Amino acid sequence: MTLQQIFYVITIAGCGSMNKAAEMLYISQPTLTSAVKELENELEIPIFQRTGRGTVLTSEGEEFLAYARQLYQQYELMKEKYSNPSNIKRKFGVSSQHYSFAVKAFVETVKQFDMQKYEFAMREEKTVDVINDVSTLKSEIGLLYLNEFNQKIIKKMLRDNDLEFHALIDCKAYVYLWKKHPLAKNSSISFSELENYPCLSFEQGEKGSFYFAEEILSTNEYPRTIKATDRSTMLNLMVGLNGYTLCSGIICEELNGSDFVAVPFESDGDNPNQTMRIGYIVKKSTPLSRIGQIYINEVAKYLNSL
Repeated sequence: MTLQQIFYVITIAGCGSMNKAAEMLYISQPTLTSAVKELENELEIPIFQRTGRGTVLTSEGEEFLAYARQLYQQYELMKEKYSNPSNIKRKFGVSSQHYSFAVKAFVETVKQFDMQKYEFAMREEKTVDVINDVSTLKSEIGLLYLNEFNQKIIKKMLRDNDLEFHALIDCKAYVYLWKKHPLAKNSSISFSELENYPCLSFEQGEKGSFYFAEEILSTNEYPRTIKATDRSTMLNLMVGLNGYTLCSGIICEELNGSDFVAVPFESDGDNPNQTMRIGYIVKKSTPLSRIGQIYINEVAKYLNSL
């Protein structure tokens, strides 16, 4: 097994096609196929299978890819520390629940580097995908939250995927809505006051559950609900339907605009407030790259400025 073969597998998995991967690698398709076949024979497992949708990983291949990405990232970290290849683009990715402050910190981080020398990726995704991305080293860092309700399930998933959680900030629930919403000027908003308006939440996919919800107080019964897949759609629904969502109250006005407000959630006996512990996840025993450390410093700087 060689690093070149490992890189070939990572590239094919990313492209979903032998032909596209060969073009990206500047080698012939037969050469690439032969290299992968040799690796499969050596390991005695099938890594890929061809389908009508292209070249996809087998179950054994998915497991191999997780280890391959981890090994190759260590190799790239060593190259970064001990050499200075001017013609190789270094990669840095962040996967996050839908937090505007995470994007803001990413922007400030990218500004400090030559974009011609780096390949950056900022992924706002479902909770499970954030965990999977960091587990497979598709992203170096993931951002999500824990609370009393979800932490048992999330922490087990982190342990199973050899990940660790580092807390950044604790915050209570806020109601996030359009500034012209009938409740926008309230000093606080109770659950009963919200019952005539649609509650907006981010879609978590077929495997979605209360435990993966990005919105705090996800176990409450909401008479009107709408799922969205991105922040832009959610903001449009707030304007068009007077919808709202329950969040941390940490809003980056620079990115989200000044047309929205966060009002403290007013708890009662049946609907107590909760604490969100927002933090980042990384692979255990894997040191952050220089750019990863800068990104976390930018996140912390923004949160500490609130």
